[in-house]
Amino acid sequence: MSSAKFFWFLPTNGDSRSIVGASHASAHHIVPAGYRPPSRRYLAEVARAADRLGYEGVLTPTGTWCEDAWLTASALLAETERLKFLVAFRPGLVPPTLAAQQTATLQRFSEGRVLLNIVSGGDDLEQRRFGDWLDHDQRYARTGEFLHIVNSIWRQESLDYKGSYYEVADARVSAPPDPLPQIYFGGSSPAALPIAAEYVDVYLTWGEPPQAAAAKIAQVRELAEQRGRRVRFGIRLHTISRDTSEAAWAVADELLAQLSPDQIAKATALHAKSESEGQRRMTALHGGRVDQLEIYPNLWAGVGLVRGGAGTALVGSHEEVADLILEYHSLGFDEFILSGYPHLEEAYWFAEGVLPILKRKGVA
Repeated sequence: MSSAKFFWFLPTNGDSRSIVGASHASAHHIVPAGYRPPSRRYLAEVARAADRLGYEGVLTPTGTWCEDAWLTASALLAETERLKFLVAFRPGLVPPTLAAQQTATLQRFSEGRVLLNIVSGGDDLEQRRFGDWLDHDQRYARTGEFLHIVNSIWRQESLDYKGSYYEVADARVSAPPDPLPQIYFGGSSPAALPIAAEYVDVYLTWGEPPQAAAAKIAQVRELAEQRGRRVRFGIRLHTISRDTSEAAWAVADELLAQLSPDQIAKATALHAKSESEGQRRMTALHGGRVDQLEIYPNLWAGVGLVRGGAGTALVGSHEEVADLILEYHSLGFDEFILSGYPHLEEAYWFAEGVLPILKRKGVA
């Protein structure tokens, strides 16, 4: 069995011992008690901890409620030694030649520690905040053109191109990034999967139960094979790992107790009507109900009651969490992007409790 890579998450929308919640389209950011603002100093603490604990890298997210991912990564690369930064950004908001140039510069300055997470955007309300008025399927088609241009000018001297969304003449960078950044991408809709198959290195999905997640990546694998390509697969999950199962579930129960019925009802209604197929799938896992949140053994949907995006958590003893990771890994997932509340403390719980077990089993 091949080894897996484990990433952590930079909470650029803030942190807490409670769930910090909001969907990208939300008009409000849930700021719980004990809120930790996403200051440069705090994010540097999380990044340095991830670096020291042996994580492959950190995901720097994008969205209305996040600090800018490019600037955050630029600031924190200098605070770390070997940690990679998986920088999320939206193709429609940055011209492709500029994005290729920015990435090449950051890759050189970081000495090869930059990865890209392409977020096409799944919600009209948020996209329009940034001046993007394309519909859902058009955004994915534009992403395809964007990735074609970026990949081309990294690999050849210049590019002339005219498509439905972009037209460039003599597009180039002063020098290609070395190494070429790996491209990560997520999307669950029929418009998204062919883009993943054609252009990306790692296809990401949020944490659905193992068989549902495996069915999704099987589609991408087949589409990629039709194009003569191979794609790796990653999964985005939260984690609550403790010395005993009882201790871990007590933490989950405490997080749940801090959410009000009104918060849950409003978030569920908003998420259920999202244009994002992935968000609708996350919301369907719990449907706003709080009595059936363990949707698979040791997989808990409670985070998604109020948080947009990734909404499930691995919950249990270190051995139980390791076993569920092994199950996902056996189905084809080689990259795990993890997080937990609060992110600083949970980075230690997972790295010190679960990673040693996975190393003994030859997975980490």
